Amino acid sequence: MAFNTRTKIKDLLKLAPEQQTVTVMGWVRTRRSNKHVTFIAINDGSCIQNYQIVADPAFIDEELLKKAATGACIKSTGKLVESQGAGQHTELIVERLEILGEADPEAYPIQPKKHSLEFLRENAHLRMRTNTFAAIMRIRHQLAFSVHEYFHRKGFFYIQTPIITASDAEGAGEMFRVSVLDPKNPPLNDQGGVDFTQDFFERETNLTVSGQLEGELAAMALSEIYTFGPTFRAENSNTTRHLAEFWMIEPEMAFYDAEDNQNLAEDFLKYIISQALLHCHDDLEFLDKRASEEEKNKKADQRNELSLLERLKFVIDNQFERITYTQAWEILRESTPNKKKKFAFPIDAWGTDLQSEHERFLVEKHFKKPVIISDYPKAIKSFYMKQNADGKTVAAMDILFPGIGEIVGGSQREENLDKLVRRMEELNISREEMWWYLDTRRFGTAPHAGFGLGFERLVLFVTGMGNIRDVIPFPRTPGNAEF
Repeated sequence: MAFNTRTKIKDLLKLAPEQQTVTVMGWVRTRRSNKHVTFIAINDGSCIQNYQIVADPAFIDEELLKKAATGACIKSTGKLVESQGAGQHTELIVERLEILGEADPEAYPIQPKKHSLEFLRENAHLRMRTNTFAAIMRIRHQLAFSVHEYFHRKGFFYIQTPIITASDAEGAGEMFRVSVLDPKNPPLNDQGGVDFTQDFFERETNLTVSGQLEGELAAMALSEIYTFGPTFRAENSNTTRHLAEFWMIEPEMAFYDAEDNQNLAEDFLKYIISQALLHCHDDLEFLDKRASEEEKNKKADQRNELSLLERLKFVIDNQFERITYTQAWEILRESTPNKKKKFAFPIDAWGTDLQSEHERFLVEKHFKKPVIISDYPKAIKSFYMKQNADGKTVAAMDILFPGIGEIVGGSQREENLDKLVRRMEELNISREEMWWYLDTRRFGTAPHAGFGLGFERLVLFVTGMGNIRDVIPFPRTPGNAEF
């Protein structure tokens, strides 16, 4: 029998029991037996529900049944009948059983019990067989699909920007070098530095931290584009919010100003979260219960006031509050936590960069809704952001979510060549190396704007997980590139 004749468990659960013959395949979660019958719960990843198959040892070889242990992969064909137990309305009475892949039940790491998330990170090659991580991956898929669907419907074009680049879009310098030179004995130039003219690209290159700059080039021809790809940052950070390899969604739009940019970002976030609620109900319900259990272990002042599902609906149902950085600074400066020195980073002089604790206070305590902060001090933002008329601020915006803080960052871009060049000179950014970027301001410049959304931050919010390493299949962090 061909393998593609199998019925997925998510489809099997919808069938009426009419003694029809079906074939189901999957991985054994649990097996229990007595003298008269063996019950095997399997899961094939198509949904969160396991499916029970029932085998009579009088008809199925007992040694074969023993091999259908936790972790094994099996193929079972039999009759679909009404279930005699609770939990599912049908079950499969096995007529033919085949072991596709054996597993030693004693050595198999993912046992039918509660495992710590740290243990599962150490076994990331198998952790997607658990309910939690399978649910996260299905939700991650739906979110990614919705990203493409949203922009396609709006007439945006998907552009694949380079992964290998010679520019540092963020200006932070925390980039992974790409080189084929001998690390033990690289060629040197006259100044004693590495001679990158002898490297593969004949210049120093790195893994990209952002596709934005190249995205701007595309927007200056196609009007509305988006990128969605892997980005990399060599920041030696072991926090629950940072990865060395992560995915970024970055739309760039010609003929958009700062307000248009905010409107698009709010609409975009509401759409993709609503699609997750619509298509991933069972997985989200499972993660909602899981999150509720986790909340019980937190201190009272650290608990979320809303459940996971309530937080998702909260974003969709509320208009995002829009304030300037100056208004946010004034609120934070006069807040009780700041006056009582409860903030780890006190709010004092105007121009202070806002931290996650400040952002979460604004969202969760003060406004009790998502917040968009605009018009940040020029000194703490990137060179490419449009300078406002006051000379102190730029047309930047961040979107803040409950439990996360900043989830989106963006701005109207500076289209004025003279202002852009002056700002680059202030920050010692080479005009010669960025000649191609400046050309878009020399030849047919246009007002334009864009934003970046860290995809894993979004998945973190939607799934209610507490560590960003748990929302990407194989996390890359300092000291960790095992799989």
